[in-house]
Amino acid sequence: MAGSAAVLEDSSLLSRLDRTLLPIEKFCALLSGFAIFSLMFLAAYSVTGRKFFGAPMAGYVDYIEAAMPIIAIMGVAYVQRDGSHVRMDMLVSALRGRVLWFFELVSVLLILLLIVALTWGAWEHFDRSFDCARPLCSRDSSIDIGLPIWPSKLVVPIAFAVLALRLVLQAWGYGRALILGLESPVAVPLNLSVAEQARLEAEALDGAD
Repeated sequence: MAGSAAVLEDSSLLSRLDRTLLPIEKFCALLSGFAIFSLMFLAAYSVTGRKFFGAPMAGYVDYIEAAMPIIAIMGVAYVQRDGSHVRMDMLVSALRGRVLWFFELVSVLLILLLIVALTWGAWEHFDRSFDCARPLCSRDSSIDIGLPIWPSKLVVPIAFAVLALRLVLQAWGYGRALILGLESPVAVPLNLSVAEQARLEAEALDGAD
C-alpha cells in the first residue's frame, strides 16, 4: 500500500538532478489531470446533446480511448518520485539501515529493467502506426471518426522514459545510501511516521499563515 513519504534535498549532484527532473514530472502529471478534467466536459456535452437535441457527441468513445494513456500513465513518474504509488510495504517497512536500502535498490532495479523493456516495446508499437506518407501521418485510426491513434501510442514511451529517468536517480540514491550507510538519503522517498507526518503538516499550515 502507499504511505506518506518525504524526499530530502541537499546541494549534491544527485539532489540537483532530482530537482531538475521534478518539473517535468509535475508537467506530465498536470497533463494527466487536464485529460481527466477535459473528459468531464466531453461527457457533459455528449449528455446534453443526447438529452436536448437527440444527437450525442460524435466520436465520444474515440476521444475517451485516446485520452486513456494520458490519464493512466503520464503521472506515474511523479507518484514514483514521492513514494505515493501503490506498493506492498508490509515487509520493507519493518527494515532499517543498509538492509532496507538493499531491498529498495533491488526492487528499483527490477522495475527499471521492466520499464526499459516496456519503453522499447511501446516505441516500436508507436513506430508501426506512424507514417508521414499517409494522411495525418497515421497507419491506423479509431473506428467512429477516424481519429489518428499514433499520438496516444507516443504518450506511452514518453511517460515510460521519464519514469526510467526517475528510477535511475532512485537507484543511484539507494545505492549511495547502501554504500555509505546513510540514515536519510536524498532523492528517494522516505517513509514518515504518524508523528513526523503531523509535524510536517503543522509546519505547512504555519507557513501558509
